[in-house]
Amino acid sequence: MKLLHKNVDKDGGGSVSLIPEEPEDMWHAYNLISEGDCVRASTIRKVQNESTTGSSTSSRVRTILTIRVENIDFDTQACMLRLKGRNIEENQYVKMGGYHTLDLEVNRKFTLGKAEWDSVSLDRVDSACDPVQGEVWRGRQEWKRMCQTTLRSGNDDDDDDEDDMEGMARFFENVMQAILRHVNFDIVKCILIASPGFVRDQFFEYMFQQAVKTDNKILLENKGKFMLIHASSGFKHSLRGKQITNKFVVAEVLTDPAVVAKMADTKAASEVKAMETFYTMLQTEPDKAFYGPKHVEKASEAQAIETLLISDNLFRIQDVKLRKRYVTLVDSVREFGGDVKIFSSMHVSGEQLDQLTGVAAILRFPMPELEEDDEESDEENGK
Repeated sequence: MKLLHKNVDKDGGGSVSLIPEEPEDMWHAYNLISEGDCVRASTIRKVQNESTTGSSTSSRVRTILTIRVENIDFDTQACMLRLKGRNIEENQYVKMGGYHTLDLEVNRKFTLGKAEWDSVSLDRVDSACDPVQGEVWRGRQEWKRMCQTTLRSGNDDDDDDEDDMEGMARFFENVMQAILRHVNFDIVKCILIASPGFVRDQFFEYMFQQAVKTDNKILLENKGKFMLIHASSGFKHSLRGKQITNKFVVAEVLTDPAVVAKMADTKAASEVKAMETFYTMLQTEPDKAFYGPKHVEKASEAQAIETLLISDNLFRIQDVKLRKRYVTLVDSVREFGGDVKIFSSMHVSGEQLDQLTGVAAILRFPMPELEEDDEESDEENGK
């Protein structure tokens, strides 16, 4: 993300002008823009022109629109933000107060104005525009393509075996084509191929046999980025985790030591590690691991939080008062030397955190009284 202009006054109000330079920047923009904000950008509008004779013609013109945002839609496939709201600046083509849509996309400048730029939003701008931090921020998961083939295994019939081999070859080809179509090898540092048994090894062998046969330089030059990892199944939940108690899970594929080492410098790895530490603490020292706004805020008041885990979903809520509550929590933890990790809700670790209310904390010291307060409250409610 390129920062063109920043003007935020001492009261927190102001604007920033930005240019998203790559698809990941649109995710930053989605997290920055809230309902009620003002966004200014160029757009193309169809206008009617009437001649002196009374005939009318239409033409498409480029103009500048400034809207107060009422609705935000993020198209992850097109990497585009679609903003809807009322126009608040009249020009020769657009009247004041009319409803309009602005499409924000890569390489299109926009200016974002807020009545109050809180610390979370300002940090997001700094991180997105810092080349170093930008490289490790990437923590977004997109469900690009599902490849599925039914095989008739377990039969002794030779014809069925031959059909299965053909079906597996089609499956491998589909997966390979999906990788070539959807993976940007200029950006992606690590590609995990996970499966039970030896399917991953068979696929890897097939893919690079085809790459050699067809002289596919993209695959051949990026062979070192592929990692073969065991998974309990080929379904998405193997990314999400394996059960460690009757309630909690840790990421199965993403916590493999080899994967952790390969992803060491990414934000995603930091999030996965934090979740794993939280779940381990919940098992071994439960008085030092809590989740839910009530418990976490009480721990913050006691300056007990060592690491705060909080979902970016909580900063996109429409309730301004509730958003400020979470911003205050973040500021408080940082003020007293705690580490704050804002999880991407489009990554598996963020999905896990959202299942735990979106906020959790690892404490510096035990606070059993937090659990006791809940028990006393339950007893009072039961009377």
